[in-house]
Amino acid sequence: MDDFDLELDEMELVAAAAGYYYYNSINRLPCRSSLPSGSGFMTEVLDGHDDLCREMFRMDKHVFHKLCNTLRQRGMLRDTAGVMIEEQLAIFLNIIGHNERNRVIQERFQHSGETISRHFNNVLKAIKSLSREFLQPPPLATPPEIFCSSRFYPYFKDCIGVIDGMHVPAHVPAKDQSRFRNGKGVISQNVLAACTFDLQFIFIYPGWEGSAPDSRVLRAVLDDPDQNFPHVPEGKYYLVDTGYSNMEGFIAPYLGVRYHLHEFRGANQLPRNARELFNHRHSSLRNVIQRSFSVLKDRFPILKVAPQYGFHIQRDIVIAACVLHNYIRCEERNDWLFASIDGVAVEELPDFHDQPEMQLASSIQEQIAFSLRESIAAAMWNDFINKWDQW
Repeated sequence: MDDFDLELDEMELVAAAAGYYYYNSINRLPCRSSLPSGSGFMTEVLDGHDDLCREMFRMDKHVFHKLCNTLRQRGMLRDTAGVMIEEQLAIFLNIIGHNERNRVIQERFQHSGETISRHFNNVLKAIKSLSREFLQPPPLATPPEIFCSSRFYPYFKDCIGVIDGMHVPAHVPAKDQSRFRNGKGVISQNVLAACTFDLQFIFIYPGWEGSAPDSRVLRAVLDDPDQNFPHVPEGKYYLVDTGYSNMEGFIAPYLGVRYHLHEFRGANQLPRNARELFNHRHSSLRNVIQRSFSVLKDRFPILKVAPQYGFHIQRDIVIAACVLHNYIRCEERNDWLFASIDGVAVEELPDFHDQPEMQLASSIQEQIAFSLRESIAAAMWNDFINKWDQW
């Protein structure tokens, strides 16, 4: 019996060992959860499924390759002995597209921390230098998004874009944190942005402290010729929200009248007068900049957190992200992130902390803007009442 028990113990050990090795063989099957590192990572992404490139590099393969060729042909970046331009750009996109730390990128690309930092800064500088080319003034013709809609045309036929502030979490020294704390208590930089109705950015001005009102940032830009804000031709205008003054070239909604889209839901959804109808259509049209912000931050999540970089680097990351946003929009109209937001209204909650500063515009500017807004609202309401048009 003793010999029989010993034989059973040996069989149990063999069975346990066989089970252990079988279990591990299952977990080493090709459906692995991690990607290879070093040169194998680049090969895996660029030779693999399109979705993998979109996930890791935040753009389609052909867009990635064309951007690499542009940077190479213009001499903005150069291949080095150990790191090709493709890998340099991939390092940069992995960092801003996943908010990865240097140590994680070291492991993924098998380079030193110094090499990662150097190429990150080189690519950041190169992408930022493309801003004049890809952040362009809007066309003066009526945008097709307005022209082809009876809700917006002919009322907003002279509108050329939308302006708003975008708050990006910021990492600043303790002595500066009170200035950078915005109305919601978050330490951020206030970024002035203008965009077209095609979701492309026209102008970006990052770096303002989060406590600065949107209207003050816009006024500082308009008063400083060095900022190169696109000239607003006579008769043309941008749409702005209630955080800005209603003045020539910048049309704001009516104050004290419901404005945000969620306020027009439920039993009282229909507008009751000309000002409510104007505000609803103004809000619907202006929502394009919220959709632009949404796509930008979803593509580059580093803009959702406070990265541990010097503040000048944080500013430049915002500019570079907007340049890449426009580049992708130009090169791939069917980009998956843009497609996901097509026709979708992004919810915008009112910011009661951001009210326009007083006496920013001259009485003449205000009167011109007031008269224009009144004439648009009247024409819009007249057609709505008599034609029962969609609203």
